[in-house]
Amino acid sequence: MKIAHIAIWTQKLEEMRNFYTTYFKGVCNEKYINPQKGFESYFIRFDGEATLELMKRTDVIQRLDEEHIGFTHLAFQVANKEQVYQLTEQLKVDGYKILSAPRVTGDGFFESVIADIDNNRIEIAAQ
Repeated sequence: MKIAHIAIWTQKLEEMRNFYTTYFKGVCNEKYINPQKGFESYFIRFDGEATLELMKRTDVIQRLDEEHIGFTHLAFQVANKEQVYQLTEQLKVDGYKILSAPRVTGDGFFESVIADIDNNRIEIAAQ
């Protein structure tokens, strides 16, 4: 059994699509629109079969801004430490928030943590 996809609610659908396709090389499908429900979504596929669904609905507007029980981050694996540094620096230059600079973690990964458009935590990791 495998996970089919992970989904994120957003009110910034186009900006989030651009973020994940630009920085993490995702390939996006055509936008799905259901006007009766006020719903729009994109599926973005990444190397290794991982898929992210970005969803927007007119009545989903509240956000938790602090750590909480439940899903907490997405992690993208890159080839090496240099790519962690490069992507983190590019995101910083482009104005994204760096939550944790590149470092070796206690479990042996080399990673940084950044915030996406909606402040979701994104790890950029190499082993």
